[in-house]
Amino acid sequence: MIGPFRGGRTRAVAGVPSQPNIFYVGAVDGGVWKSNDYGRTWNPIFDGQPSQSIGAIAVSPSNPEIIYVGSGEGLQRPDLSIGDGIYKSTDAGKTWTHLSLREGQQIPALAIDPHDPDRIFAAVLGHPYGPNPERGIFRSTDGGSTWQKVLYKNENTGASDVAIDPSNPRIVYACLWQSRLGPWEDNNAFEVTGGGLLKSTDDGRTGEQIGKG
Repeated sequence: MIGPFRGGRTRAVAGVPSQPNIFYVGAVDGGVWKSNDYGRTWNPIFDGQPSQSIGAIAVSPSNPEIIYVGSGEGLQRPDLSIGDGIYKSTDAGKTWTHLSLREGQQIPALAIDPHDPDRIFAAVLGHPYGPNPERGIFRSTDGGSTWQKVLYKNENTGASDVAIDPSNPRIVYACLWQSRLGPWEDNNAFEVTGGGLLKSTDDGRTGEQIGKG
């Protein structure tokens, strides 16, 4: 155990391949922390932001100064924290800018093109207790200034994961998840069969479901 000891579960973690001493972690209600010494010590770098629920952290492979953070833990459980969209830093976490997708509430995964830090995909799970249209897979090609919903089923089916093929960044894999939480403590999850694993070979414009899951 190397810490940091704050904020409950740790939902997000990211390293920097070109800087092996640097790591980022995000707690579900404890913000983003950074280590410059291989995890020996940790410093909070997100305390000034209005949301401290972190679902995803992604560091650009081609420019590690650029970091994206998805807020909202994205774990369907009786006690959860929602977020208010996506944040971006262009100075390795010193300062942050809020981008968009505020009504996504839960953003459990981000994927950055390994060659282009402005091209990023976000898996948006959506409201945990009811339907909303801001869910599914979103893509930005301008560093998060604007977002396009590219893989979407309906207002009840969100996205729980997304990944880019490093050998061909036009190939994108995405997990959709249809789930709803009730307002009580035990046995409060309603999981339906509207989700599944999708593969896109055209930059996320269309997706084909893989298998029968």
